[in-house]
Amino acid sequence: MMDVYLVRHAIAHERNPARWPNDALRPLTTAGREKFIIAAKGLARHLPKSAMVLTSPFVRARETADMLARAAKLRKPVDARELAAGAPTGKGFELLRAHRRKAIVLVGHEPNLSAWLSVALAGDGARISMEFKKGGAACLRFEQTIAPGRATLAWMLPPRVLRSMR
Repeated sequence: MMDVYLVRHAIAHERNPARWPNDALRPLTTAGREKFIIAAKGLARHLPKSAMVLTSPFVRARETADMLARAAKLRKPVDARELAAGAPTGKGFELLRAHRRKAIVLVGHEPNLSAWLSVALAGDGARISMEFKKGGAACLRFEQTIAPGRATLAWMLPPRVLRSMR
């Protein structure tokens, strides 16, 4: 059995090619950091101490993952290019199978997370409509096989609910 926690990066600066020609370098806003620090405390209450944190290498996701790891007293997050914005959905399953843990946190981007969540729950080609807010989280459980259509949704919470749980 594996629990997979999906976390969308917190509020980042708007795209600005003049300021960040490489969008991977676009950071979180001050407000995004402040709000997510509170949300991370709420989320930390639901993460096992053995959870491994894997993050997109994009700055905004890495900053989010670092705050979560500190709040939950977890090991330093590990960059995973499979979680970068625009990465193919199938890469997420390969990533989980490669790490084989009871609990893994994946910090990434939209629309990747919603697409991956849809495929994990309903199978290849599925597209479940959902709103995955910045700084929000979801928990999926794979009982045996880590494959499309084999997950069960345990919960999905917006950041305002996570902030209220601290």
